[in-house]
Amino acid sequence: MMLGRGGMALASALALSACVGGVVPPSTSGSGPAGGASRPTTRSAGPVRQPTRATPLPPVPSTPVAEAVTAATAGIVAGPPIATLPITDDGAQRALAAFRISCPSLVRRTDPTGLTRGADWKPACDAAARGSDARTFFTRWFETVQVGDGKAFATGYFIPEIAGSRTHRAGYAPIYARPNDLVDVDLGQFSTDLKGKKIRGRVEGANFVPYYDRTMIEEGALSGKARILGYAVDPVELFFLQVQGSGLVRMADGEVLRIGYDSQNGRDYTGIGKLMLDRGLIGRGEASMQGIVAWLHAHPDEGRAIMRENKSYVFFRVLDGPPLGAMGLPVSDQATVAADVRFVPLGAPVFLSMDRTDATGLWVAQDTGGAIKGTNRFDTFWGAGDEARAIAGGMSARGTAFLLLPTGTLARLGSRPGVARP
Repeated sequence: MMLGRGGMALASALALSACVGGVVPPSTSGSGPAGGASRPTTRSAGPVRQPTRATPLPPVPSTPVAEAVTAATAGIVAGPPIATLPITDDGAQRALAAFRISCPSLVRRTDPTGLTRGADWKPACDAAARGSDARTFFTRWFETVQVGDGKAFATGYFIPEIAGSRTHRAGYAPIYARPNDLVDVDLGQFSTDLKGKKIRGRVEGANFVPYYDRTMIEEGALSGKARILGYAVDPVELFFLQVQGSGLVRMADGEVLRIGYDSQNGRDYTGIGKLMLDRGLIGRGEASMQGIVAWLHAHPDEGRAIMRENKSYVFFRVLDGPPLGAMGLPVSDQATVAADVRFVPLGAPVFLSMDRTDATGLWVAQDTGGAIKGTNRFDTFWGAGDEARAIAGGMSARGTAFLLLPTGTLARLGSRPGVARP
């Protein structure tokens, strides 16, 4: 998610876009850090919270379009009446509060799904500003739509907290700001065929070349090129904080540094969880965030090599406020969900009916993620703390998704050329 991560990297435990917070750092050799100072630690990572199973609502029969690139081309059908959905009062209130936050951007945005226009959202946003009973609000101003076959997959993300230091000691990992030689290139400026495509790299002589990968950076390639915001006591924690894209760094003196995504080195992201499964290093029952972190700590040399197979590297900036999602607006615990903006309008409510109760409910799409791609793919946001880590670290839910659109949208789209309606 992306919590200002340009999408906070969000994904399943197998793709490892669920990050670690508060794990016990591995011990160092010898008698401890230089100078005999105590090494700060964070809380031990708790176990994955076991879910309460549920039976999802069945999807509406439909004929989805193969290889669709937007919701409008994927095929849309009317979903069930909102009044029939098992929306709790607390869930509706959280979603309404999140929707209010989204409204100023929602009414101005160009919706790449092909389903809505900014003006479509204005009546609902006006009503949200006036205040009303939350469940009544959604029933009055929205109708449900199923995109494609409606079959949803949801994972979870949270704000990790790691142990940090202002000064470097043996085994600590630097937390880098954006390097001064990192260059973003909008390829659409060079060819209309490349519109919307961007790359990152650096200039070397007269050539534009790929930016340093994770191994090069960890071996010192950024010396003199990037400001160091602080140091992570545990490199494994920093790796997963990069995957999450945002987090808290608690210094030895108790000061907390809030950092968020500022850029990335342009290299492809590789989910190490799948690599570990494919190689038989962990079993399916160990593929949660907590299980993967435990293996990396138990096998430091092999773990370092595996983490370096993910060449992607994230750079941070210091935040002076709450974490922000892809809309540039604050995200909300247990209400924000990350989605693919080609299939879900950013700012729109979504009802997820999943095979576990904690993922089931009303959410608002306020974020995106590098691994959150495709129809009905979601990443649920749980905030910070032990409970958030326990839920998000093992979140893997399947079920049905219904997108909430302003009342009348289906009728308008029904007569619009080019919109698939099975």
